[in-house]
Amino acid sequence: MTTSAALQDSENNPRSEVVIDTQIRAFYYGEHLALKDVVIPIYKNRITSFVGPSGCGKSTTLRCYNRLNEVGGATRLDGQILLQGKNLYDPSVDIVKLRRHIGMVFQQPNPFHKSIFDNIAFGLTLNKIPGNRKEQVEEALRAADLWDQVKDKLHKPGISLSGGQQQRLCIARAIALRPKVLLMDEPCSALDPTSTLKIENLMHELKKDFTIVLVTHNMQQATRVSDYTAFFYVRSEDEKRFGSLIEFGSTREIFFNPKNPLTQDYIQGKFH
Repeated sequence: MTTSAALQDSENNPRSEVVIDTQIRAFYYGEHLALKDVVIPIYKNRITSFVGPSGCGKSTTLRCYNRLNEVGGATRLDGQILLQGKNLYDPSVDIVKLRRHIGMVFQQPNPFHKSIFDNIAFGLTLNKIPGNRKEQVEEALRAADLWDQVKDKLHKPGISLSGGQQQRLCIARAIALRPKVLLMDEPCSALDPTSTLKIENLMHELKKDFTIVLVTHNMQQATRVSDYTAFFYVRSEDEKRFGSLIEFGSTREIFFNPKNPLTQDYIQGKFH
């Protein structure tokens, strides 16, 4: 599916803008083909969910956006990924600056071994963001719906918080830098249902100011929070297995009127 086809197939708002234009022909870890034929537009101020079984390339695609895959060794991307028209894989791209503009929230909460305040302030200082640190920290914690719970204990370690609070602290840490895009890799998988609901409600609020890409194994979560959904699956060619995009569209299209029979089978729980 070409980018234009993906746009035509989705019930997109004409006023929406494509923040990330994903055009991956192939992606390799060393000589291993991990992804093939992934074309996805990521729309501004919308939530796009990546769904599909384990090993189908969801997280690999997500990590292509902030080039986090490169941490593990040699990689190669055939194609391009454009952030507001700029190729993220251009040799001139500063990866440190890139990761400021494309923030990341991981599966397991990973607060720094610092105070709650310093968890937020550290990145602001490291990136030389001007402004009043107290005000910036409060703003980020309020945006993450955490301020009222921690305002009287900002000096306490971030790891002293509950699991759900730690994850919201990590979200606050990421959005304090005002990224263009916020990546979330199964952010609720380690949380209880109550904490999960809080994160989902938070996502709805955050998309007013941020563009969000979410990897989730929870199909119900995808229907609850996302505007668009990309369904990935494992394909095989010449005895090689790799992840690939099967179908992209509005979440309503994908879950209630999918065009690909494989998408329909997966949604109905018919695994191959």
